[in-house]
Amino acid sequence: MKRILIVGSGDVARRALPWLTTRFRVFAVVRREAEREPLRRLGAVPVLADLDQPASLHRLAGIADFVLHFAPPPAAGRGDPRTRDLLAVLRRRWSVAQRLVYISTTGVYGDCGGALVSETRPLAPSTPRAVRRVAAEAQLRDFGRRGGCRVSILRAPGIYAADRLSLERLRRGDPVLAEADDVYTNHIHADDLARVACLAIFRARPNRAYNVCDNSHMKMGDYFDLMAATFDLPRPPRVTRVEAQRTLPATTMSFMSESRRLSNRRLREELRARLRYPDIGEGLRAARTQDTVTEEE
Repeated sequence: MKRILIVGSGDVARRALPWLTTRFRVFAVVRREAEREPLRRLGAVPVLADLDQPASLHRLAGIADFVLHFAPPPAAGRGDPRTRDLLAVLRRRWSVAQRLVYISTTGVYGDCGGALVSETRPLAPSTPRAVRRVAAEAQLRDFGRRGGCRVSILRAPGIYAADRLSLERLRRGDPVLAEADDVYTNHIHADDLARVACLAIFRARPNRAYNVCDNSHMKMGDYFDLMAATFDLPRPPRVTRVEAQRTLPATTMSFMSESRRLSNRRLREELRARLRYPDIGEGLRAARTQDTVTEEE
């Protein structure tokens, strides 16, 4: 049985495990002892290692044929030392993995003024977190060219699910931008992202990037209006960009400063992915039917 290593055993990885464990012997990196047992119950073999402690990564060398790299860069700096140190281990001649799939972000494109964006668009990150993702992508592409490993990059936009919704923002009455100032936003359900990552192991082309998003092209204010209607909550007030800058935190405003409509043609034609939730409205209605909805800021 082929072996697969998951680096970054968070929500998306756990959603992928039921599919992966029937096809692979799955090893999953954990940072703390307490995280081992939950992964064992899901059928994975936990491996204690920390991407911020390079000396702990030696145990990952030669452990798997395939790698799913879901770990984000650090929260500061301009590079991604976590990916650098992981690749240093995987680069050893006797342990090079055959394939590697990495989840990046569509923030690498920066502000596109609402244009339709394909994977060939030049990268223009405008936030520190996107700069770090571009650095990670560059390291991975170089690894794919030099190391004999087939590397594929999945660029994901806003990830949502029943336990990843911003309902508290609606209850607080946080404003969104008026139509004239509003930006296009893009989405993918966490279940669909997990499944696409699994498909990419087999179907993704080498050193190829893929926009992993649903078919919706919706402005952010309309998205929050739809979420409010779906969950019987008040619609958020609309304000100008100047007014929003006075009341909203800088992190929230950063998401309101980039506008793009993503093309998912490669996702549909090359990965042949059939999304469970091809439209954001379908995903929100499914979340409404969940017994428990946990909120995310």
